[in-house]
Amino acid sequence: MVYEELSVRLNDRRYKNWLKAGHCLRILKDGLHPYTNHEMRYFHGDLLNQNTLLRRPCQSSCNTKGNKLLGLCKVCSEWQTVILRHHRQPDAAVNWDNCRPPSWRHDHWELAKAYMPRGQMGKKSANQCDTSALLNLINYCDHFSSVDTRVIREVIRCRNELMHSCELHVDDEWMSRYQTSLKKLLHQFNHVAELATAAHQIKEMLTADWSICISGLDRMDSVDADGIESDSASQWEASADSISQWEVELLRDRLQEMLRDTETQDTEQLLRLSDFLQANRDLGELFCVELQAISSLEARLRGREREGSPSGT
Repeated sequence: MVYEELSVRLNDRRYKNWLKAGHCLRILKDGLHPYTNHEMRYFHGDLLNQNTLLRRPCQSSCNTKGNKLLGLCKVCSEWQTVILRHHRQPDAAVNWDNCRPPSWRHDHWELAKAYMPRGQMGKKSANQCDTSALLNLINYCDHFSSVDTRVIREVIRCRNELMHSCELHVDDEWMSRYQTSLKKLLHQFNHVAELATAAHQIKEMLTADWSICISGLDRMDSVDADGIESDSASQWEASADSISQWEVELLRDRLQEMLRDTETQDTEQLLRLSDFLQANRDLGELFCVELQAISSLEARLRGREREGSPSGT
């Protein structure tokens, strides 16, 4: 299969940087899944051991209303108190609507979601959560007291800059800062096997030359981070199939996040992403359903504008 359009996109170094940085987040996420799951299971069990009231079932099918907990039973009220006690910023807004209070007693991941950004209600396990959710969990829950939260917040900041880039571009200077931030973060977890593996994969990802891999024809020498010449046909280097898959996954994540988050939806950015996809035929075909959703949203917005204009009243 020939990836001519992908090859053209990868000739844009800043777009290639964006893709590489985004895929590094996915690698980081895969490493964080087992770690956060294990730690929250332990934390949950420790809370139950320390407080006998938390072991009791919910007494009145407690639930959230919007982002508020109203009329909680004694047990769920105690859970709320404990969650806030272990929140590094208890005065900050807690996204209670992520949670099902009756499940706090028996589901460690329902507890974890109280420390995450909104939009986690349907997430049943660690492997359903994205990098941002997992990093925020580590940042806000004091069970992770051994982790330097300054490093966590720096990677969160980089992640937000990357995913909110209107042009899907980042320059080399940004990539250098990003690489340093990831290195500092992963150094905190060098004792965790999955994250040590992630650190190795990320290092290789950031030093690989994807434009060489696309042609699959020429063998060229490149220089790695240590100044040692390495053959571009080495075992690790990605195929065009892999790069294309990573690109689609990253773009789909971005689209779904933008379409889902209706409260803070940036319509202009969404339309610019739509223009980018339509300008690339291969991507336009892959994302035809999402493009239709964006077109419908745009039509609704135009309808509201007409209704709100003097001539429409």
